[in-house]
Amino acid sequence: MRARVFFLFTAFLLLSCASLTRALSSGDQGDPAARYGVSRETSIYLAGGQPETLDPATTLSGASGPVGHIFSGLVRLDTNLQVQPDLAAGWEVSPDGTVYTFYLHRRAVFHDGRPVTAADVVFSWERAANPVTGSDTILTYLGDVVGVPEMATGQADHISGLRAIDDYTLEVRIDAPKVYFLAKLTYPVSFVVDRHNVGQPDWEHRPNGAGPFTLQVWEDDEILVLARNERYYLGPPAVAHVVYLMGAGIPLSMYETGQIDLVGVDGSTLERVQNPNDPLFPNLRTGVDMCTTFIGFNNRLPPFDNPLVRQAFSQALDKERLISGLFLGDALPAVGPLPPGMPGFTGGEDHYPFNPERARELLAQAGYTPESLPPLTYTTAGYGSVGSLVTAVITMWQENLGVTIEPVLLEPYQYYDELFADNIGHFFGHGWCADYPDPENFLDVLFHGRSLQNLGGYSNPAVDALLEQARVEADVTTRLALYAGIEQMIVADAPAVFLNHSLAAVLVKPALQNYILTPIGVPQWQQVTISR
Repeated sequence: MRARVFFLFTAFLLLSCASLTRALSSGDQGDPAARYGVSRETSIYLAGGQPETLDPATTLSGASGPVGHIFSGLVRLDTNLQVQPDLAAGWEVSPDGTVYTFYLHRRAVFHDGRPVTAADVVFSWERAANPVTGSDTILTYLGDVVGVPEMATGQADHISGLRAIDDYTLEVRIDAPKVYFLAKLTYPVSFVVDRHNVGQPDWEHRPNGAGPFTLQVWEDDEILVLARNERYYLGPPAVAHVVYLMGAGIPLSMYETGQIDLVGVDGSTLERVQNPNDPLFPNLRTGVDMCTTFIGFNNRLPPFDNPLVRQAFSQALDKERLISGLFLGDALPAVGPLPPGMPGFTGGEDHYPFNPERARELLAQAGYTPESLPPLTYTTAGYGSVGSLVTAVITMWQENLGVTIEPVLLEPYQYYDELFADNIGHFFGHGWCADYPDPENFLDVLFHGRSLQNLGGYSNPAVDALLEQARVEADVTTRLALYAGIEQMIVADAPAVFLNHSLAAVLVKPALQNYILTPIGVPQWQQVTISR
């Protein structure tokens, strides 16, 4: 996700252990999807939350959820995180690396049978870039295309770098040679929509995509059913349906009673199923997510416009204690923004080990005492009460620095809208999961001074210049070395407290075959089979 923003309160966190499924009624023989003609024998059942949107242009979720299975883009990531053809059967790149010519799959059709053409791609990208659409990700993922920034800011009415040469040939000009450009196109904002569909009222409940599944049912807060697209140009999926149950219940219990096929586990549950004597042990799969959880500082707002203050708060937080106490060890401490497994990840020592005495010294060097600081606000998301992580962080800072911090609780569905509107207070809970395996997706997207995803307002002209240099560096070794240096500069400026990198652990029913736990979420239900 992402780019999928790493939602701590995401609407479609498929591996969540929150309460997600609805109570079963006696009229559906224990299967809430049976009344829609769904057979448990040939379908995948999952727990999920109510999606905020199924519009590829405005979603902040990644391609692994329903959006990535209803819609298609020119390319996609496979389970090895390699870019593969999708709507584009192939492409050519000009010698200078700035012109991509895509050749569309001639069998590609929308769900209603209408052929997908180059003009549909142009329409979809221009719709996403239109300020009226309100996409928060258009510049992040399509901003390299010539003319997208001008259209997204209302200075143009079309994307000058797009040209439909004929029905099945699309020319795309980008502003500079960038080795990661194709990978960016795997994010939903570049997916293709039907111009005749998206203008209809409530079209998201009847989307006409080109992906491997159609939307059969979406009952808000209850159930969402995807049905196999028999017209899918890469071959119909093996499973007939993918069912997301979205009401009240406990996913782990649902998994144990056979109602769903996959569930995420953590904490004491993970500790339990890691025991080889536990009956669920054979179903356990583990890995490392390319995700980083952090607490953002408002770099624009005193006192956090001073790096010494940011460093002080970084050293006043005991990350090891948070991980062992709240995550029960199911995470790795972060020393910077890049997660393990990401090209360019170097790890190394924590520049801000827990040291309250040093933290107070840094605060004094910045010219502050605890008494001189104003009451500070910590913006977080939740329903009714502040989460345990935020409570623990606030308590640590108040005890170690003598400051006063008040939490500001926002509705989860409104949380990132508020952050993008700069309503972030002094601190804000945030995180990021990679959308493609390139350090640019973290360092440039989150910390370039002009990036829309730079929610904390961090700015360092020297970092910006190096990020811009790394964008066009063709030599892999040189490029990764640049990013390693950039990461160290960012860490030294302490624009955020980098808390941890999450570990992935899921229970998968034996009947769910060919499923692969990946460090980045990718659409894969079209290649999974069921054998009950």
